[in-house]
Amino acid sequence: MTLSEKRREEQREVVLCQSWPNSNLHGHYPSQTHCVGVKDSFYHSLSDEKLQKVHEYNFDHPDAFNTELLLSCMEKLKRGQEVSIPEYNFKSHKSTEAACKVNPSDVIILEGILVLHDPRVRDLMNMKIFVDTDCDVRLARRIQRDTIERGRDIQGVLDQYDRFVKPSFDEFILPSKKFADVIIPRGGDNDVAIDLIVQHIHTKLGQHDLCKIYANLFVITSTFQIRGMHTLIRDVRTTKHDFVFYADRLIRLVVEHGLGHLPFSEKQITTPTGSVYTGVVFRKRLCGVSIIRSGESMENALRACCKGIKIGKILIHREGNSGRQLIYEKLPADISSRHVFLLDPVLASGNSAVKAITLLLSKGVSESNIIFLNLIAAPQGIHVVCKRFPKMKIVTSEIDASLDDNARVIPGMGEFGDRYFGTD
Repeated sequence: MTLSEKRREEQREVVLCQSWPNSNLHGHYPSQTHCVGVKDSFYHSLSDEKLQKVHEYNFDHPDAFNTELLLSCMEKLKRGQEVSIPEYNFKSHKSTEAACKVNPSDVIILEGILVLHDPRVRDLMNMKIFVDTDCDVRLARRIQRDTIERGRDIQGVLDQYDRFVKPSFDEFILPSKKFADVIIPRGGDNDVAIDLIVQHIHTKLGQHDLCKIYANLFVITSTFQIRGMHTLIRDVRTTKHDFVFYADRLIRLVVEHGLGHLPFSEKQITTPTGSVYTGVVFRKRLCGVSIIRSGESMENALRACCKGIKIGKILIHREGNSGRQLIYEKLPADISSRHVFLLDPVLASGNSAVKAITLLLSKGVSESNIIFLNLIAAPQGIHVVCKRFPKMKIVTSEIDASLDDNARVIPGMGEFGDRYFGTD
C-alpha cells in the first residue's frame, strides 16, 4: 500500500454499531457523506436441504453470516474502493442476483447484530457502539417486523425467539458488550448519546489526516488569528521586528497547548469569598530542552509560563541530508525524573529530533514524559518521529505540505534561526 493510499484509508471514520434487532437506531446516522453496511446483507444463502428445515436454522448464530465477505467489503471501502453489497431476501433466505453498489465515503457505518463478536471486524473500526434496548421493546418490534414485512405468524416468531434469538443473545451478543467504546441505552430514542457521537465524528473528520494516523500528534485549533500570524511570519517581506513579535505570540500558544498535556491532580482551594473551588495542579518537575539554535527562540515563552523552569541545551550538527552528529549537550542532572519539553520551531526531516530524543532516552527520560513543541512540521518528519517514538507527544501549530530536495519545509518560513536572531 502506498503512503497516499494509507492516508486515504486512515481518514475514513469507520463506526461499528451493534444494535440488537429492532433497536430503532435508523435515521440517526451522523454524516451526509456516509455509507451504511447492514450485516443482515451478509447472511449465507440457504441450500435446498437447509430450506426444508428452515425452522431449525439459527439465524442469530455467528456461523449464519459470511464474515469473510463482510471483511473483504469493509477493507475495500477503507481503501477507497467501490464494493457490491449482497441483497438478502428474508422470505427465500437467499442472496439475490442484484447487488447494491456502495461507494467509499468519509463515514462508513456497519450496523447489525453480532458485529462486535469477531475480533477481525472490531479491528477495522474507529468507534464501536453497542445499542442497548429493553428486551420487551425489542420483542414487540420483532413481532411487528416479521409479521408485516416477512409474512410470518406470531407463534412462529415467538418460537424462534425462545429457541434461537434469546439464547444467542446471551451467548454471543451480550458478552461482546464489553468491547464497545460507547453503550447507548434506549436505542434510537437516546438523543443525547447520539448527539455526542455525532459531535465526536465531526471533530475527528475535522482533524488533519495525520492526526488520524498518529494518536500522539496534536495540532492546535486553527483560527483566523493564528492563520494571520502564520501569514506574517511566512512572508519574505516581514521585518525582523515583526517576525520576532508574531513568532513569539505563536510560540506562546504552542507552549500553553503543550502544558495542557501534562498530568495533573485535583486540588481544592478556598477563594477570597470563603468559597471552595475545585481545581487542578500540574506536575512541578518540569524542564525544557532547546535544540540549538532555533529552539532557543522558544525558551522565553516557556519561562513566562513556568516560572523558574530549568532549561537544557542540545547542539546537533547536520552531516549531509540524513546524518546528524551530537556536538554539545548540557542537561539537568536529574532530568530522568522530569517531564521534558523539547523545543524546536521547525520539524523538517525529523533526523535532528530523533537524535535529540534518543539522547534524552539515554539519560533515563521516559518516552511518555517528552512533549515536542514546534511551530510548523512537515509530514515526512512527523512520520519519522511518531513511528519511532509512539509514546512521545508532538504539539505543533500547523502541518505544512512537504519537503523540497534540500530538506526544507514547503511552503515553510525560511531559516527560522537566521530570521529570528537577525543573522540572515
